[in-house]
Amino acid sequence: MAELIFSKSHHHPGRFLPGLLLTGLIAAAALMLGSQPAVAALGLSALTLAIVLGMLVGNTFYPRLYSACDSGVLLAKQRLLRLGIILYGFHLTFQQIASVGFSGIIIDALTLSSTFLLACWLGRRWLGLDRETCWLIGAGSSICGAAAVLATEPVVKAQASKVAVAIATVVLFGTLAIFLYPLLWPLAQHLFPQLTATQFGIYTGSTVHEVAQVVAAGHAIGPDAENAAVIAKMLRVMMLAPFLLLLTAWIQRQSPQMATQKKALPFPWFALLFIAVALFNSFHLLPADMIARINQLDTLLLAMAMAALGLTTHVSALRKAGVRPLLLGSLLFIWLLLGGGAINLLVHHFLP
Repeated sequence: MAELIFSKSHHHPGRFLPGLLLTGLIAAAALMLGSQPAVAALGLSALTLAIVLGMLVGNTFYPRLYSACDSGVLLAKQRLLRLGIILYGFHLTFQQIASVGFSGIIIDALTLSSTFLLACWLGRRWLGLDRETCWLIGAGSSICGAAAVLATEPVVKAQASKVAVAIATVVLFGTLAIFLYPLLWPLAQHLFPQLTATQFGIYTGSTVHEVAQVVAAGHAIGPDAENAAVIAKMLRVMMLAPFLLLLTAWIQRQSPQMATQKKALPFPWFALLFIAVALFNSFHLLPADMIARINQLDTLLLAMAMAALGLTTHVSALRKAGVRPLLLGSLLFIWLLLGGGAINLLVHHFLP
């Protein structure tokens, strides 16, 4: 597992230390603040606080530390996040995953396809954006944020500037979701009294952009919502590979000149490892105190990943994105909130 997580971490491991220390300090501060009753009463979880503190540092004095800390921060943002998601499987059992099951897959598939098609239509017809920007923002909004944007880039052969714009757009609205979804939960309970925390967690996992953002939003809502949100999100992440296959086939059919030699498509192996860990945990082979220690470590890893996400969210990048890409991102965000909610309610109604 360690080799899989850190396989791209090149020589000179000491260069990661400053960034890991910085994210560790921010994570420790967030965990300490999150344990305070006054802060907890505001609905601010430790993971949300880690992102907020990371953004404050990232947009103030972090640029002066960038050269020393960047490698470790990126390691925390990418590899520690994946390791944290894998270890999150110890919070769950396979019975809980099965409870999300078929309805969760249907919700994810409908949300993904409708969001991406809407991005293509709105972006091209209404906003006059080029198709590569529409595809990148659509993939990031419908699947898994910046990771989906980066995975889609070699398929659509987009320029680096368009990739940066798409990432800035999905990071902005995904970060907004971290704070908005916990506020929506009481309203959803009032409007739909039969709605459970698990169902709201599935809604969160099927509509929020990034894995890290799903974890943070779900954590702020409650344990049942968090568990369901992570499961739904992992099912959605595993749809990345078939999505890229279908997009590649469509592009080659529409534009044969873009067809190139076949490349290995990325597959989110960490999502399968997450399910494997949850399956192992279902047999209750490890003592409870060991599981508790693993979960404490997992919370720290996820908090460090959230801190790294905050450190790399720069206001300047959002300003450079321009109005039309941000408008497309905002329309897709509204669709995910409302249309994604409607999809969730309809599927839960017909597939209880």
